[in-house]
Amino acid sequence: MEVYLIRHTSVDVAPGICYGQTDVPLRSTFEAEAAVCNQQLQSLAPFDAVFTSPLTRCVRLATFCGYPDAIRDRRIMEINFGAWEMKPFDEIHDPRLEEWFADYLHVAATDGESFAIQYERVSHFLDELKQQPWQRVALFAHGGVLISAQIYAGQITPEEAFSALTPYGGIIRIEL
Repeated sequence: MEVYLIRHTSVDVAPGICYGQTDVPLRSTFEAEAAVCNQQLQSLAPFDAVFTSPLTRCVRLATFCGYPDAIRDRRIMEINFGAWEMKPFDEIHDPRLEEWFADYLHVAATDGESFAIQYERVSHFLDELKQQPWQRVALFAHGGVLISAQIYAGQITPEEAFSALTPYGGIIRIEL
């Protein structure tokens, strides 16, 4: 099965803000960014199934690209940063933050998730997806989800995770 992973377009959040699962707005450049993404995506269509994170930044791109009825699935949401959501990293005075920076793969944000928890969530979704008879599937999701899916497919290692971040509006392909 070919799975095309589409990262949402750029968000209207100040640099250095921790926003994970918060439903943040998109930049005013959304339509221009989405048009570029849509042009690339149309050359890959048709798809047997289309999924999206339920967060607005993904649903809006899926809708723009012609998939307003994309199946919403919470398992392909971005990592949950819990108590750190919408705070500038510089203003998070939580001892766990240093632990997280040292081992983001295994340390969870306070009241949130670790990357390992997100990976497990995305893996369960992909395990179910593999059971379907589909040949081509599209997922509108987030940077952390795309990284998790690439690790799952054996394209990158966990240690390479955040050096492999797909740009906003980018599309990558994995094989399941």
